[in-house]
Amino acid sequence: MLGVGVLIRGPSGVGKSETALELIRRGHRLVADDVVEIRRDGEGLVGASPALIRHHVEIRGLGILFVPDLYGPEAVRDEWSLDLGCRLEHWREGAEYERIGLLRPSETLLGAAVPSLLLPVRPAGNMATLVEVAARDHRLRASGVVAAHRLDVRVREESRRP
Repeated sequence: MLGVGVLIRGPSGVGKSETALELIRRGHRLVADDVVEIRRDGEGLVGASPALIRHHVEIRGLGILFVPDLYGPEAVRDEWSLDLGCRLEHWREGAEYERIGLLRPSETLLGAAVPSLLLPVRPAGNMATLVEVAARDHRLRASGVVAAHRLDVRVREESRRP
C-alpha cells in the first residue's frame, strides 16, 4: 500500500478481510488473507501467502472470493515487504489508545522490530481509511516528517513567548 507492506491482524470477526477488500477496491494490492507466511530478508521481513490459498479472501455472507477474478491480476502480489503492523480490536470503553503519536511503538517478529499500531474498530468507522492513513504516515516518518513532533515544537515555541 503506497509502497508500504501492512500486516493487518486482529481477532476473528473484527473486519480484517473487509478492510483488505476496501483497500483493494481503492487500488492497493493483496498479498494474503487469513494466513501470512513471514520470513526474514536481510534486516527486514517479507510476507507471502501460502500457495494453496493465494489471492483468495473469505468474506462472511459472501464466502470465498478470488481477488484477481474480481479486480484483475494487478490487485494482488505474491509477496511484499512487511513494514508496518496494524492490529484491529473492537472498541473498548475506557481503553487507552494512542492520541499523540510522538513515538511509534513496535513489536518484534522473527527478531525484527516492526512499527505497530493498535486501531480500535468502532461502529460505522472506516478501518480502510485508517490503515491507508497509517501507511501514508509511516512513509512520512521514514523520511523524517512526524506531524506530532512538528506540533510539539510549535506548542513549545509558543509557550516560551512572552
